[in-house]
Amino acid sequence: MYPLTTLHFHVSWGDSQNTSSFSEVSGLTMEADAVDYRGGDDKSLSVMKIPGLRKYGNVTFKRGIVPAEAGTGLFDWYNSISAGSVDRRTVTVSLLNEERKPVMTWKIQNAWPVKIEGPGLKGSGNEIAIESMEIVHEGVQVEVA
Repeated sequence: MYPLTTLHFHVSWGDSQNTSSFSEVSGLTMEADAVDYRGGDDKSLSVMKIPGLRKYGNVTFKRGIVPAEAGTGLFDWYNSISAGSVDRRTVTVSLLNEERKPVMTWKIQNAWPVKIEGPGLKGSGNEIAIESMEIVHEGVQVEVA
């Protein structure tokens, strides 16, 4: 059995109609604070470590710019943000095996976009135009198939 590669993955948000081809997903980070605690009856003068707040980093998605007829779902989602209101969605990132079946899935809960960055345009370059989207969220649920 060989380790899985990271080049086969699928991203969807909201319902199954909202999918996009991304070249990179980064920031699937989960972290918990460790809080020092010393009980009143503890005569050893040592501290216990207890779990504190959980933290989740922003997730960044990068993709190549595609023609407008391919859809503007990401921009529509970002533009839905208004004062006091935001369209929170579940974003699903699935790592796929050779048969394109999910073997590991990250469900990013209550996510919404906070930043969309267009490509760096350069007259002398010939790189693919890449845009990125950054989302905030309130938790990640990991499922292994």
